[in-house]
Amino acid sequence: MMSTASTSITVSGLDVEVLYKDIKNLHISVYPPAGRVRVAAPERLDEDTIRRAIVQRLPWIKRQREQFQGAERQGARQMLSGESHYVWGRRYRLDVSRTSGNHGVKVSGGTLWVVAPEGASAEERLAVLERWYRRELKAAIPRLLDHWKCLIGVEPRHIGVRRMKTKWGTCNPDNESVWFNPELAKKNPRCLEYVVVHELTHLQERTHNERFVELMNGFLPDWRVRQEELNGAPLADEDWR
Repeated sequence: MMSTASTSITVSGLDVEVLYKDIKNLHISVYPPAGRVRVAAPERLDEDTIRRAIVQRLPWIKRQREQFQGAERQGARQMLSGESHYVWGRRYRLDVSRTSGNHGVKVSGGTLWVVAPEGASAEERLAVLERWYRRELKAAIPRLLDHWKCLIGVEPRHIGVRRMKTKWGTCNPDNESVWFNPELAKKNPRCLEYVVVHELTHLQERTHNERFVELMNGFLPDWRVRQEELNGAPLADEDWR
């Protein structure tokens, strides 16, 4: 099992989480929604070396943070009629006026209907909607996988959907499993395709090194545009993530 140790450092006024791992290369990541910065560093590296690496990447880090912090955010979800919600990149107005003994979600015109028993709480209506998002995503993934796994030359053993706070998708090359964030059902389908290609490519190359970039450029030439589109999409309020 990979060993890890963590610490926090401040570089040019920026708080950075550092995770020491049994890896070969240093990786810097910036995560939505607030632009949290994390460094995965080989156990052999000293703090001064890590600080120099962060300073060298400061312009890129700042651009990523500005992009996340400037992204449109949805207001706090109260699950009341009139709220804006997103389905596959399109904005809809929520309507919870219909009640029934059966739970359900329907998209019609510009309206997202969430049907729940009369007197249902906001949390119960949200649970209905989140289950629907999961079903939407699970229905969309197989077609993309069938197409891309052949082109990339991989065969994942397990595909799943799970909520993640900082990632749109993740994979474990050791057991060939790939997971997708149900939040993707709110984004443009182009973004889901980018994440599918990204994670499947990690089954060929574990890290974000030059080979990974070359593979992505070959498989999906506009992947950087899609990545920016995904990271610039409206972010769900943290209280409801």
